[in-house]
Amino acid sequence: MYQKNQMPKQSGLDHSAALLREGYLFISQSADDLRTNVFETRLLAQRAYCLRGHQAAALFYDTDKFYRQGVAPLPVRKTLFGEGGVQGLDDAAHRHRKALFMGLFTPDAEAQLSQLMREQLRFNAQGWATEAQVIWYQQAKQVLTQVACKWVGVPLAAEEVETRTEQLSQMYELAGEVGLSHFKGWRARSHAEQWIAGIVRQVRDSSLTVPAHTPLFQFCWHRDLEGELLSDQVVAVEVLNLLRPTVANAVWMAFAASALHQYPQAAATLQHGESHATQRFGQEVRRYYPFFPFTVAKVRHNFSWNEMLFAQDTLTLLDIYGTHHHPDEWHQPHQFNPQRYLSEKTSSFNFLAQGGGDYDQGHRCAGEWVTQIILAQTIDFLRHELDYQLPEQDLSYSFSQIPALPKSRVVMQRVSLK
Repeated sequence: MYQKNQMPKQSGLDHSAALLREGYLFISQSADDLRTNVFETRLLAQRAYCLRGHQAAALFYDTDKFYRQGVAPLPVRKTLFGEGGVQGLDDAAHRHRKALFMGLFTPDAEAQLSQLMREQLRFNAQGWATEAQVIWYQQAKQVLTQVACKWVGVPLAAEEVETRTEQLSQMYELAGEVGLSHFKGWRARSHAEQWIAGIVRQVRDSSLTVPAHTPLFQFCWHRDLEGELLSDQVVAVEVLNLLRPTVANAVWMAFAASALHQYPQAAATLQHGESHATQRFGQEVRRYYPFFPFTVAKVRHNFSWNEMLFAQDTLTLLDIYGTHHHPDEWHQPHQFNPQRYLSEKTSSFNFLAQGGGDYDQGHRCAGEWVTQIILAQTIDFLRHELDYQLPEQDLSYSFSQIPALPKSRVVMQRVSLK
């Protein structure tokens, strides 16, 4: 027998409109009103659970209690994740595919990515010096498209950069949109998958040679649990699962530039070559600013937790932004303070910028170190290698826009290498 369900419940017929309106703040505001970290609501005319905080996150990432296959809404799968990718797998299939991703992230790959990032920033900056002004977010997307393709092994001609940048960025920029904007993102993914699938076929028929150490090569010749090669389409999805999130780091790059400007005392602590301070600054960018609002799963089977009954197949949302700004998890969470990492402890369940739990068996993003490298290189480059001025502009952001971005996209003037 299960214990009596004492889960707080949000009143009202449906809260889908409130979720769209309030965005990143919906779960936390509702939880605060109910004085709880776990509550039941209704979304899209169905029961749903909302969770926040490290204890609830540890529950959410228990793969014996929650599953993810087929859970993400179709519009999100069609734009953000694609069909057949690692994010939608569970159990042995997920572990097998995840091992492929984990095998890509070697010390040599880390060093290569770090070098590619700095070289591309320096190269592109030569062109920025000729512009009256530079929209940093737009330039960051192009830098990351070029870096990601080089690192993954995907050929990218100079005349393709703008088109591929737009396709890769629309997949995450438009994933949460409705109507015609969403179909624009859907179309961008379709075109990008066709592009990569064509390259996969060239690799497999030997008309294109790529180095064996590259992720593209590894995916092309990876075999599933039945010993079969992945289809061209699934390989394309997984390759895009490296390219698309790498380009999405442009959001963090925009917020990093904003933070350097808005928090000069924190920026002043960054000394050239002092990696630990730079890493702390990058971590605080990832905690403080909004990126993913929440992640989703469904209850695998009926179970009771803290005298609350979770019913099988119920949609469950874990509040990422709310966990990062919960006063029970962080000291003065609404202050930007990189020094907090000298005294405050982080865990795989209270720092959720790219998922929670462990890398090997859980659903924490295998490429989290990619983001850390990109941010470290970006922060050091902006602070010590690039001269620029930020004119008066609106660096605020909307919590109802997903992903959130500085409204000005960070306008720079008088840009030059030092």
